[in-house]
Amino acid sequence: MSVDSSGCGVRTAHWNDWTLDELIAAKGDTRVSLVVPAHNEAGTVGGVVSRVRERLVDTVSLVDEIVVIDSDSTDATYDVAVSAGADVHRASQIRPDLGTHPGKGEAMWKSLFVTDGDVVVFMDADLTDWDTHFVPGLLGPLLTWPEVQLVKGYYERPGEDGPLDGGRVTELVARPLISLFFPALRDLVQPLAGEWAVRRSHFASLSVPTGYAVELASLVDTVAKHGTSALAQVDLGTRAHGHQPLLDLGSMAVQILAMALQRKQDGSLPPSDLAVLRQFLPGPVPLDRVIETVERPPAEGYL
Repeated sequence: MSVDSSGCGVRTAHWNDWTLDELIAAKGDTRVSLVVPAHNEAGTVGGVVSRVRERLVDTVSLVDEIVVIDSDSTDATYDVAVSAGADVHRASQIRPDLGTHPGKGEAMWKSLFVTDGDVVVFMDADLTDWDTHFVPGLLGPLLTWPEVQLVKGYYERPGEDGPLDGGRVTELVARPLISLFFPALRDLVQPLAGEWAVRRSHFASLSVPTGYAVELASLVDTVAKHGTSALAQVDLGTRAHGHQPLLDLGSMAVQILAMALQRKQDGSLPPSDLAVLRQFLPGPVPLDRVIETVERPPAEGYL
């Protein structure tokens, strides 16, 4: 087992530290749900679903269900995911009595109402360079290390501008926040990685930002509840995906900063559901974006 012993505060492993046979044996009667939040990813979501289904559902019984949560897509994401063999739900139609919000975190929170896995694996829908070993790699610590509640993946992210090409928000926002506010997380290689796994009961106990802050918030709150021993990270090799435009990354940064400030103030900072980000295209005319910074309460109160 290649657990890092160089002083890293988070247990670290490699995806091939466990064989599929070992994981199947360790799984026993544990149910595993793969959840794919998706927004306008018709070009890639089908491949994500079909490859996992073929190798980890039909060939071996490691994954029990594949669920796509369609977050307000305006393209063919829903139909493509259905054709690939996923159980597909529109986020806005899950528990309509609880209302709906845009965002990745909302889709992940809503997934708890339509899945039944004891362990939930999250994967992004826009993957272009990846393999199905991501899933068993993430499951390894949860199936074999009882104290671990959440497992984060990390990987090489090759791009035209080098290995950090895809990590702009990580390097400019998340890592500085971790350095200043949440140093217990400083050994995480990719805190905003979209590939991670969590015990269902633990995720249901967390407050969940409806937007992109869900990734960092889950880590901060896990450590607050259980300490760093509840975290693990796994080297998944190489990953590539579509990149968002620069101005869209500003919205992500606002959501992450709002989450961090709320937690740094220990709840004394009055929560705000909206923020206005003023940006400028070439020229002096401003573009104002209204950004939701809503957090869902722990889902366990509604399950």
